Amino acid sequence: MKKYFLFLFFLATSVSLSFSQEINYLGEPVFKAGEELDYKLKYGFFTAAEANIKVSESDKKFDGHPAYHIVADSKTAGTFDVFYKVRNRYETYVDQKTLQPYFYTENRKEASYKHSDNVTFNHSDNKITANKGVYPFKGKVFDFLSAYYFARSIDISKIHIGDKFDLQYFLEDGVHTLEITYAGKEKMECSMGTFNCLKFNPTIIPGRVFRKNSKLYLWITDDNNRIPVKAHVELVVGSVTMDLTGAKNLKFPLNPLKK
Repeated sequence: MKKYFLFLFFLATSVSLSFSQEINYLGEPVFKAGEELDYKLKYGFFTAAEANIKVSESDKKFDGHPAYHIVADSKTAGTFDVFYKVRNRYETYVDQKTLQPYFYTENRKEASYKHSDNVTFNHSDNKITANKGVYPFKGKVFDFLSAYYFARSIDISKIHIGDKFDLQYFLEDGVHTLEITYAGKEKMECSMGTFNCLKFNPTIIPGRVFRKNSKLYLWITDDNNRIPVKAHVELVVGSVTMDLTGAKNLKFPLNPLKK
């Protein structure tokens, strides 16, 4: 079960506000180069993993367009690192204006298991080229990282409780769809304080990891930053919680509620 912890982290951070209806992009990113976020994943009371995400301006251009280079590093921690060592790196290059992905790569080392993938998004002919083949797609399709950063920059002014949205993402061997339900507003506490948040409930499939009635909830700051501060998912045994532990060089001030 430990090998799913880092996947759950990126599942949680990539399901932020992705619309199946027409998407109204704000026209510019809500983040800037230099932004850095830190998270911890806890299994019960134990810290199971840590992750760091950084945004920088890429020295590479795609079709002549400047890009952001977004890098996420994740690793197991504490006792989990002794028994099941994980060292994963995920990278994506996105257009600085549209935030559409050009290239995504991942390198995962999970105990004795190793996996890598290089994914090219060709938006002119709607094809994705990955290590396992070529895959056609329709509409907007992302990798985990680019989905998260694009989703933070869309207009949600007309969202209502119970609205359901779809996110299309590419993973290993195909394009998949994840349904997300908006659940309203809540105050949520994390390691950096208490924030007014938007709450979402992505659909998960029961099986070896999730119970039949398992729920995944994600809380995102209800401000201009739209940063996930907390996520919680129930497993067959126990539960996993994601917690924001650090945020630097944000485009807008991050203001926790006063006690």
